[in-house]
Amino acid sequence: MDKGTIVRTVVLVIVWINMLLSNYGLQPIPVVSEDVIAEILAGVVTIWTWFKNNYVTVKGKQQKQVLQQNQLTK
Repeated sequence: MDKGTIVRTVVLVIVWINMLLSNYGLQPIPVVSEDVIAEILAGVVTIWTWFKNNYVTVKGKQQKQVLQQNQLTK
């Protein structure tokens, strides 16, 4: 795994934990104190993680094609 994947995964987990804690009336992680901010962050990180880990851009589609040509992906 590269550093970007690890950072995205950690941020995604923190944001979702914070949002769930907030939704269940528990004390959220102090970094994000507002429900609205937590929801916005969850949405942004979810889209960011999805976008970075899928082949949705032209460059990403080219990368997938190269991986398939070299039998490096299913």
